[in-house]
Amino acid sequence: MASIIAKKNQAKLAENIYKHTHFNRLEVEELLKIYRKLTPEKLDRTKFRDVLHNTFNMTDDILMDRVFKAFDKDNDSFVSMEEWVTGLSVFLKGTLEEQMAYCFVVYDLNGDGYISREEIFHMLKNSLIRQPTEEDPDEGIKDLVELALKKMDYDHDSRLSFSDFKQAVELENLLLEAFGPCLPDAKAADGFLATFTGVTV
Repeated sequence: MASIIAKKNQAKLAENIYKHTHFNRLEVEELLKIYRKLTPEKLDRTKFRDVLHNTFNMTDDILMDRVFKAFDKDNDSFVSMEEWVTGLSVFLKGTLEEQMAYCFVVYDLNGDGYISREEIFHMLKNSLIRQPTEEDPDEGIKDLVELALKKMDYDHDSRLSFSDFKQAVELENLLLEAFGPCLPDAKAADGFLATFTGVTV
């Protein structure tokens, strides 16, 4: 009896959620099953990071924490079932517009609505291989930050607003993940989708 009620509740929840996503109702039901396998309650930061690492090959601690923040819309330190499905909709199948907004939230480390020079530096400092002969190993990163700002800061205020970021990405889609990988690569996304849709995109 309890499993029948649980299935009805899951179907009802899937019916309410799927209209706001790029998934169909059956795919949402499968995502809810995956969620329940991950946790009996709400998905916490640790389990969520495990999914990012093990399923989507993400390794950057800062970015994984920021992806968690982007999924956790109500800031309660958990990813609910609905946040899981709607977050994955953007993460895996989002439009360019949706993914620009998502990436901007991930890169805006302090949540003030801008990506500052310091935030760019912080995200890029792990991306360069440091040469032991370099006197100032941060010099190359500072150069990269300046290049990014020169290319993307359209209003010349030494920081990136969403408008700056959007304009830059619309001109060059490769800039979507300019400050680090916060979306899954195609292979990882296809692999995950294939586990419950039976087809790859």
